[in-house]
Amino acid sequence: MSAVRMSKTGDLPLINLLRFKGKPIFDQLILEEKFLRRSSDNWCIVNDGTDRPTIVSVFSGKLSQLIEVEKVMNEGIPVIRRFSGGGTVIVDKGTIFVTFICNKGAIDQLQPFPQPIISWTGQFYSQVLGGAHKFNLRENDYCFGGHKFGGNVQSITKSRWVHHTSFLWDFDTHNMSYLTHPLKTLSIVRMLFLYYSDMMGADVQHDNLR
Repeated sequence: MSAVRMSKTGDLPLINLLRFKGKPIFDQLILEEKFLRRSSDNWCIVNDGTDRPTIVSVFSGKLSQLIEVEKVMNEGIPVIRRFSGGGTVIVDKGTIFVTFICNKGAIDQLQPFPQPIISWTGQFYSQVLGGAHKFNLRENDYCFGGHKFGGNVQSITKSRWVHHTSFLWDFDTHNMSYLTHPLKTLSIVRMLFLYYSDMMGADVQHDNLR
């Protein structure tokens, strides 16, 4: 883990940056909720992969309709429910997590509602990526062209908000079989992976990010 407290520039508020490598997603989500509810500071958490494949599901919803229960149990895949909204996903060492946890007044003129927050993050990542590979925000997802590579969930309280992103850098086809996605969805993911490979000019590996 590494921690940085970003210096204050002009009237901009401080933000604390935490960087992890392979932190279990369960521990990360506990930390996020703790910072959301018990801290008054602004935070950015970056976690380069989680230590083992884990299914993260929405707090409500029937797991029997979302995951292949027997397969998940037989292979000992952890299933956790997050406190924020969103769908059901499988995350692993090929997933990169970035989370902003901020006070409502931390971003100038940002209204503390789902759409303004995700619009702001879209502008933020657009600057980070410099327009590379036709980055765009499509509804609630980050895309390269028409291909989704990042999904988002949010939670908003009276005075603070959290915006959590799971970026797909690499994926294991076998892990996708734990979810009850139709074959069409798996084909889309496979197409996305091939698109990355072609875009990078080489086989995509998780280590390419560093």
